[in-house]
Amino acid sequence: MCPELFHIGPIPVRSYGLMLALSFLFSVLYIWWIARRDKRPFEPLLNIAYVLIFAGIIGSRLFYVLVHLDEFRDNWSATFNPFANGQFGISGLSVYGGVVLSTLSIFLYCRWKRMPLLHTMDIFAPTVGIGLFFGRIGCFFNGCCFGTPTDVPWGVVFPQGSIPWSTYGDAALHPAQLYSALYGAILFLILYWLSRRKSFDGQIIAVFFMLEAVFRTVLESVRWYETEMYVTIAGLEITLNIVTSVALFALGMIIIAVGRRSRAESSA
Repeated sequence: MCPELFHIGPIPVRSYGLMLALSFLFSVLYIWWIARRDKRPFEPLLNIAYVLIFAGIIGSRLFYVLVHLDEFRDNWSATFNPFANGQFGISGLSVYGGVVLSTLSIFLYCRWKRMPLLHTMDIFAPTVGIGLFFGRIGCFFNGCCFGTPTDVPWGVVFPQGSIPWSTYGDAALHPAQLYSALYGAILFLILYWLSRRKSFDGQIIAVFFMLEAVFRTVLESVRWYETEMYVTIAGLEITLNIVTSVALFALGMIIIAVGRRSRAESSA
């Protein structure tokens, strides 16, 4: 665990922020490579990348704030103020908020620019794996998004004074962050492999939605959450992420069903 790497004057360079920056850099480089490989203009895709980056950050932050309203009720400026906590940076992001707002943003942007929505989403889908890989490594260094106690030999004991230590003490915890980072790498490879073999537009983003829903549902069993993240539905206490996962899985199935029907009709 190493939340701060070094300082540039009075400003600390935090490991999570660096990993986030690397995820953006490698995602843009991937899109540049795809544009060059497919001999398509890079600038329109770069503009979409900017939209997705900002929408991802804003959506992740807004979702976190909505879940922790009591924390911000008397200090709304802390929502996006990087100096609100006496140090540079914004603490508290929720990935699914970023996924939802990014999906909405690319939908609106493609409508505005009259670009094919599902085809464009397929191009960018593998970059989510890149973001998860670097982002969750940043979470591990930062000591956030940690897991629950475990007896597995790879369990991690976080140092005294960290957030995991204040919750579980010296107990060994599931390295949930590293599980997510490994999943991100595998997700990228699967979606890239599939992108070379897809049979209809929307197939890649649909597979992403479904894989993400399944993985996140499994991960919830070994990850710690604050009580604010839980809701009770039909007498069952589940996290908001599982609710979102169900919606994503359903959306993925709808896209695949529509895509297959359109392909069948066009080949008839």
